[in-house]
Amino acid sequence: MKYLRQFCIILLISFLGELLHILIPLPIPASVYGLVLMLTALCTGILKLTQVRETADFLIEIMPVMFIPAAVGLLESWSALQPIWLPVIVVTVLTTIIVMAATGRVTQYMIHRSHRQKMKGADTP
Repeated sequence: MKYLRQFCIILLISFLGELLHILIPLPIPASVYGLVLMLTALCTGILKLTQVRETADFLIEIMPVMFIPAAVGLLESWSALQPIWLPVIVVTVLTTIIVMAATGRVTQYMIHRSHRQKMKGADTP
């Protein structure tokens, strides 16, 4: 029952993202709206991490399976991709490297900042 409730919370936030996508005329995917709503709810305390953690962990674990339909779609679209496969590969590799580098730098910054705050807190009696 706990998993069903957590899944319903995630679906509700995704649905709200879909509504925002319909109401706001910007070229932003509904899933991005949903992610921003989820982040906002978690950061403000409206939603506690414990209220969605187990189901979110499960969804992250099965995420690779969710890419199979997209991969099959690419294979079926090979005739359209064939003339431009090299630029697509180059862009994919470059953006992957850029995302990995940016993620690593942000993570290092957050770890360093957290360590600094802990050290600052340890210095004050």
